[in-house]
Amino acid sequence: MFYLKHMSIALILLSIVACSGTAPRDLKPWEKPSSTSTSRDSSNSPAASRPNYGPKLAEGKPYTVKRGDTLYAIAFRLGIDFRELATRNAIKPPYRINVGQVLQTAKPAAVVSTESAKTSGSGKSTNTGTRSPKTKVAASESKTTVQTQVQSPNRQTKVSRKAQPSKQAAPSKPAETNRPVSRWRWPSNGKVVRTFASNVHKGIDIAGSRGDPVTATAAGKVVYAGAGVTGYGSLIIVKHNDTYLSAYGHNEQLLVSEGSVVKVGQQIATMGSSGTNSVKLHFELRRQGKPVDPLTLLPKR
Repeated sequence: MFYLKHMSIALILLSIVACSGTAPRDLKPWEKPSSTSTSRDSSNSPAASRPNYGPKLAEGKPYTVKRGDTLYAIAFRLGIDFRELATRNAIKPPYRINVGQVLQTAKPAAVVSTESAKTSGSGKSTNTGTRSPKTKVAASESKTTVQTQVQSPNRQTKVSRKAQPSKQAAPSKPAETNRPVSRWRWPSNGKVVRTFASNVHKGIDIAGSRGDPVTATAAGKVVYAGAGVTGYGSLIIVKHNDTYLSAYGHNEQLLVSEGSVVKVGQQIATMGSSGTNSVKLHFELRRQGKPVDPLTLLPKR
């Protein structure tokens, strides 16, 4: 009887250990039996291994400006050039936008035909309006003189129309900073762990340790520094000229702010894991707002 009682107790203890997967004496105070399985499942999930680098905004749908947005960041998410977005919304340099402002992202409709119709209509009205000088001068002057008088107002309007854009084109000082990039520099010394894949992955991922320096790939001006672009974590966007932008995502700490002028090789951030599941730098290069493979421009190493 005593033997059977001890056997039953031993069997009960054996079943408890088998169910937990770990002997109770081996469990640490902060551990739970189910913690290993849940962490294992989460690390193997597709979402963890292939993070989303930010949904592309749908071109054509109006976008309401939120706190932290800039024109450059919105154009970055649309995948278009920032000047194109500015033109669609009649925004002039320095491209300031306000919270709550609704931006039109659709491509402008073909207005050429309507404009030509307007000009042709205005041409008719000009001709009819110039009939009265014809009748006054007809008695004293020839037909050739009348024709020159009729054409002269049209020439004046053409000159005045050409003169108007010259006033707007006057403040073109930023063209001094529109220099071509002679040589690109790697933003980090780490190994490339994920390559460019068109719209699937719009840049490259560079591995490293938390706190590693992130440097500017070329000289330029910081046009965005913040965490408002979904999927990029703490992000920096640098405008190098009217053609190229570079982007640095998942940073731990941002060392520059919007409006800062940076030199090639200058440290602008520290590497981190903001907005993702591992420490790395997500690096993009965009030509006229469109992502290009950075490996085609960066020097081989």
